[in-house]
Amino acid sequence: MNDLPSWLKVKAPSPQAVEGIRIVRDILDRHRLTTVCQGALCPNVVECWGAHTATFMLLGKVCTRACRFCAVPTGDPGGVVDQDEPTHLAAAVAELSLSYVVLTSVDRDDLNDGGASLFAKTVSKIKEHSPTVRVEALVPDFSGKEEALAAVAAAGADVIGHNLETVRRLTPHLRDRRASYDLSLKVLNRFRVLVPRTITKSSLILGMGEQREEILTALRDLHDVGVKAVTLGQYLQPTKGAAPVARYLSPEEFDELGENAKEIGFRSVIAGPLVRSSYHAAKLFTECSG
Repeated sequence: MNDLPSWLKVKAPSPQAVEGIRIVRDILDRHRLTTVCQGALCPNVVECWGAHTATFMLLGKVCTRACRFCAVPTGDPGGVVDQDEPTHLAAAVAELSLSYVVLTSVDRDDLNDGGASLFAKTVSKIKEHSPTVRVEALVPDFSGKEEALAAVAAAGADVIGHNLETVRRLTPHLRDRRASYDLSLKVLNRFRVLVPRTITKSSLILGMGEQREEILTALRDLHDVGVKAVTLGQYLQPTKGAAPVARYLSPEEFDELGENAKEIGFRSVIAGPLVRSSYHAAKLFTECSG
């Protein structure tokens, strides 16, 4: 499916947005930081960087897992970790005058804790440097290790997210063999137990071959483990070797699924063709906190 429908075509950035992107890129380069906007080829990079905001990707640019829908390079980072990354990131957040920050990361199965300690340290550093900033930690599954989940839970993030990504039937075909549908639900439920007052969040990527009833079942499963906010977006094939797009959902279909999610009981839902898990993250936090 090579021809994109009109609703997936992104407009060229305005001169003001281009300048905003340049400023953000300069700050990121100076602090040696990576954003998911770059690493995962996010379609909203112009909108977000133009507004001086970014989702930061911790723990390097190489992921130890190989999900078939992801653009992030796969390999073996060899246990290398930049221990100064939390300090650099906290400084960049202050310099960008952000009020809401999303932290995510590659999977690091080469580390005993999956990188959870660095995640927790980064949340703490940001809060230390910018006490009023809201922080969302969008985390991998850490192989379900209790100590890793507890470390992130105790760090003080305002939102903890973990993405289910797809429906149960497609999970073995699309996600890395070390990930699983039930493990993701277990991780989300564990955060609900560990920090019951913290907002939990998840995301589904659609258009990879799932059926409507499977989407609704996945949404019910997420709601049952305490997830309060959910995003639904269109899958776009990032590389030739990635899984092909099965179909493009229309904006009207996304609107309907968004309404279904609200009927299931989610406090906040953002659904649309170009929506990604960190899109309008501050809006979701506000709606869940109200």
